[in-house]
Amino acid sequence: MQFHQTTLPNGLEVVAELNDDVFSVAFGFYVRAGARDEFATVSGVSHFLEHMAFKGTERFSAEDVNRIFDEIGADNNAMTSEESTVFYAATLPEYLPKTFEVQSSILFPTLRQDDFDMEKKVILEEIGMYEDQPASVAYDRAMQLHFAGHPLGQSVLGTTESVSALTSEQMRGYHAEHYRAGNIVLAVAGRTEWSTVLELAQKHCGHWPSGGSPRTPIPAQSAPSTKYIVKECQQQLIIQMAAAPSGSDPRRFAAELLCVIVGDDTNSRLYWDLVDPALAESAEVGYYEYEGVGTYLTFLSGSPESMKSNLEQISRQFAAVNANGVTAEELEQARNKVATRVVLRGERPMGRLSSLGGNWLSRREYRSIADDLAILRGVSVEDIQQLLIEFPLAQTTTVGVGPLSE
Repeated sequence: MQFHQTTLPNGLEVVAELNDDVFSVAFGFYVRAGARDEFATVSGVSHFLEHMAFKGTERFSAEDVNRIFDEIGADNNAMTSEESTVFYAATLPEYLPKTFEVQSSILFPTLRQDDFDMEKKVILEEIGMYEDQPASVAYDRAMQLHFAGHPLGQSVLGTTESVSALTSEQMRGYHAEHYRAGNIVLAVAGRTEWSTVLELAQKHCGHWPSGGSPRTPIPAQSAPSTKYIVKECQQQLIIQMAAAPSGSDPRRFAAELLCVIVGDDTNSRLYWDLVDPALAESAEVGYYEYEGVGTYLTFLSGSPESMKSNLEQISRQFAAVNANGVTAEELEQARNKVATRVVLRGERPMGRLSSLGGNWLSRREYRSIADDLAILRGVSVEDIQQLLIEFPLAQTTTVGVGPLSE
């Protein structure tokens, strides 16, 4: 594999990890524009704009976009998160020029009023659909509560009120501010030539407006808080959050391994404590990294009657880990799990694209698969013990959705 990087005159950063031993190529435009970059008055605009990108451009109608991708068999899509909007595609190398031409075009849609009005109804239906899903409700409310007063507390979808009030003029203003070349990373992974990447980038992206919209990471201070949302359903679902290392903190690797040991969906401490004996349907802990801040997120679901005792058991397990750390055997098992996931994901260009683009957008950092494996091998039991001193496992924020009111 060969890594390449350059910056076009307009500020677009281009990174590529090229590999002649695979048979496809994947690329993505990583835009630094997500829910945390929105004002409350336009909450949800990043996600809404992602939808509008597929409604047509000056060169390609919505029908053209769908037809062309279908004709050449390209796999394309987009996604919006708290921190970015990503437009990505995978195709056979011979179809890269056409796929790139269309995919790069949709980042600058026409934003016609008729399309805007129609898609607004789709977004509102999507918000309603997620409001009927306890896990989605719990996650949104937990983020809002844990990050109260912080940009990360804003919902990716927005609210019914904010989306209903959003105007096409506001969307055009947001697009003009954030969809600038200096705010976008083009990442390419798989089978192609660097000269081809440069030619396509210059031809289709070199005219994009220059400039960027810098984001200042803001630390989050979360006070202990609890909220229960009563919904008529058979199971109780609880999400808990606590402070963890940020996305630029070297201790994030230890945090990921710690969560695999304590709360992976198989063969972790919580799995054997709660899931295997059928005390809970699910009991997991994950590590989530953002710019300037990170979180441990605990997910628990099961019968309402078991919630109190299960939460107490999680608390006991967290206290034991915070006091005594983890064993060398547990760390080795977690390393093997994560290493396998890294390698299996990295055997596909689309899998490598996610790591390549995400790392460059967040940290201007390139890591090969070998680099990732070396980092995993370098994490020690002592590293996790040091991590737990500043970032102990905790249950700072609690949100429940289900029959229970407390």
